[in-house]
Amino acid sequence: MISVLLVDDQSLLRLGFRMVLEAEDDLHVVGEAADGATAVRMARELHPDVVLMDVRMPGTNGIEATAQITTDLPDCKVIILTTFDLDEYAFSGLRAGASGFQLKDSEPTELVAAIRTVHSGDAVVSPRITRRMLEMFADRLPAQSAAAGSTAALAEPAAGLTTREHEVLLAIAEGLSNSEIAARLYVSEATVKTHVGKVLAKLGLRDRVQAVVYAYETGVIRPA
Repeated sequence: MISVLLVDDQSLLRLGFRMVLEAEDDLHVVGEAADGATAVRMARELHPDVVLMDVRMPGTNGIEATAQITTDLPDCKVIILTTFDLDEYAFSGLRAGASGFQLKDSEPTELVAAIRTVHSGDAVVSPRITRRMLEMFADRLPAQSAAAGSTAALAEPAAGLTTREHEVLLAIAEGLSNSEIAARLYVSEATVKTHVGKVLAKLGLRDRVQAVVYAYETGVIRPA
């Protein structure tokens, strides 16, 4: 059973999400919060598997709450709820530790699939979408030190990566899927999955989305 905490300042939206989720045999809503501070407190008390987090709320907003929850509860996955698919708040949520974002007007099946996906350890924002978001807000990122596709040495935090893992990180940052990476590197998808897992583990990253953010912020790759 996947436990879910709903966070949104609109009670009708929370009710709608609850009805959708509790219609599924494997999903259970353990609580609701109308603001970020309450969300953080409830997350610490209830230890939900997944948090559906609105970002625009009074008081402690969803970005601040996401950062606190993902720091305090590393195993808890956060999905940012947003109205716009290229929302600056959604981007900030990814940087704060969210595993992806979901549009509030998504189909119920998409919301359910997103929750199951992040619970399984994957991300619900495709790397391509993440890359477009990063490019849109590139001027807000730290100065970059390496050109896109460069094979220059990685920043110090990534020094432990092998050459092949470095190549995989670059491919993830370019938005390639596992099958596309496999084709580029002439290896099997199973081998790619192994490399991706090692990259995430060595860099202390939660998922592929965080790997894309990391690659941009450390200068491994920069927007075109």
